[in-house]
Amino acid sequence: VQLVESGGGLVQAGGSLRLSCVASGLTFSTYAMGWFRQAPGKEREFVAVITCSATYYSDSVKGRFTISRDNAKNTVYLQMNSLKPEDAAVYYCAAGAFSVYFTASTQYTYWGQGTQVTVSS
Repeated sequence: VQLVESGGGLVQAGGSLRLSCVASGLTFSTYAMGWFRQAPGKEREFVAVITCSATYYSDSVKGRFTISRDNAKNTVYLQMNSLKPEDAAVYYCAAGAFSVYFTASTQYTYWGQGTQVTVSS
């Protein structure tokens, strides 16, 4: 199984980025796909998850970020708008069976290598 993220970069505060994560080696449509992020010196934190029928977001990104998936392309996306300096982090894509504990990183089986998002003020 391989998850490969892309789309990170440097953006000014208030700007937008779209992250992509392409999955291979798994039956993509059957997995919940999540995005997490980790800033220097901080723990990895939940950002968003998408199942076959629902999406969930952390309070810190709700209304600004949108998670979506294209099962035909084995790809999950994270559209990030109105970015803030506190959104800067390495963003990770993760795959796992959906659980009510979906905010916990331990619920996810597979992880990508991460993509850096930097937000300048």
